[in-house]
Amino acid sequence: MARIGDRGEMEAFVRAVELGGFSAAARDLKLSPSALSKLVDRLERSLGVRLLRRTTRRLSPTPEGELFLARCRRILAEFEDAETEVGRSRERPRGKLHMHVGVGFAMHQLVPVLPAFMARYPDVQLDLRIEDARLDLVREGLDISVRPAPVDEALVARTLFEFDRIVCAAPSYLKRFGTPSKPEDLREHRCLTVSGTFSARRWSFDGPDGLLAIDIDGHARVNNADAIYRLALDGQGIVHINEFICAPALRDGRLVPILTDYPCADGSQMLAMYPHERNRLPRVAAMLDFLTESFGGRPWRNLVAPAPPKTRAAPPRARR
Repeated sequence: MARIGDRGEMEAFVRAVELGGFSAAARDLKLSPSALSKLVDRLERSLGVRLLRRTTRRLSPTPEGELFLARCRRILAEFEDAETEVGRSRERPRGKLHMHVGVGFAMHQLVPVLPAFMARYPDVQLDLRIEDARLDLVREGLDISVRPAPVDEALVARTLFEFDRIVCAAPSYLKRFGTPSKPEDLREHRCLTVSGTFSARRWSFDGPDGLLAIDIDGHARVNNADAIYRLALDGQGIVHINEFICAPALRDGRLVPILTDYPCADGSQMLAMYPHERNRLPRVAAMLDFLTESFGGRPWRNLVAPAPPKTRAAPPRARR
């Protein structure tokens, strides 16, 4: 039976894949490229399989390498966790913190406060992945994923805050196309939606007669809420967007809330999710507490100006 390889061999293999080459991986691990290459070669010989495709420009894993990569990441994370727990101290969190955060929340809320976390915990090395895809935390070797509900039943979830969605547009758009006075008017407007989710295609409102759901045929669809937000700022259409993204623009008038008689009925929760017992690690516990401290009070709500006077004027039909 082939042995699985020692820690140094696994680290060499994982970093070579992640960084796309032996030279970059060697610099990261403070080895010579030849020494790192020998570690990977020894690992392949001991397993009896080829783990990497080698070209003159880049390395990539074989199908067997992809499978082994996921296992190596989990094993190396366990090594690091065990070392941390042996000498752990809640006063001195340390080690690498692997974290995944969605684009909108990361760019508009988390990144601006990260310097405070880094100053408070200088021994924590942050490895942050900013993307909207839902990732398998265990497979990817991640400690924390911050994303909206629903809860992944395989993980532990801490609710950071509840948030609303707001329908809004730039003054330039409203001047050109008019202001919707009721949700049904949205069908005649240029709406910008986030692709890939059902809620993006159906906007729900609380009306005088109960729940009202409007199917939206988006004038433009993008798989990234931050991109939709920037298109709205440019006057390209109406958006239905998370409050923590648009709050500063609402405050300074770059965006205007509309349909204020019909609050959005599809608010959600922002969750910090992590594998079972991972919060026992000081670095993970420190970040979870920092997230709660920073965002539990929804600080962006202090930035939002009062809504403008409501209007019932019928909008002109948008040109297609």
